Amino acid sequence: MLIRIDPSRDAPLWEQVAASVRAGIATGRIHAGERLPAAREIAASLDLNLHTVLHAYQVLRDEGLVDMRRGRGAVVTDAAHALQQLRGEVAALVARARSLGLAPTVLASLLAEIDPPPLEPPASPAPRSLPQEDLT
Repeated sequence: MLIRIDPSRDAPLWEQVAASVRAGIATGRIHAGERLPAAREIAASLDLNLHTVLHAYQVLRDEGLVDMRRGRGAVVTDAAHALQQLRGEVAALVARARSLGLAPTVLASLLAEIDPPPLEPPASPAPRSLPQEDLT
């Protein structure tokens, strides 16, 4: 399995590792039930910290794409089928937008409008000190 990262990109390395695995699943290069390479193996081959790869695997686990078990490693779940199907639907949508003469940025704007990113929570106020009473 080929995982690609680009250290010069702004995206964190763990995010790049997760995106590479996610893309492999979406394109069908990685199948449900397939075991991913050991985190140590990926870390060594890409010259990354082990915890960077483990973070990527944990994100994929949280998304439901990977099941992590001690002794078995990281295994792709059946959610891979749904991701592959969704990729096909997105490809059809892109082709439809292209046939209408829409730029990819317009399609991305439409998608963002339908499901806008969550707003950042407001900053919590600074903790206030209670006055100290003179206990003497």
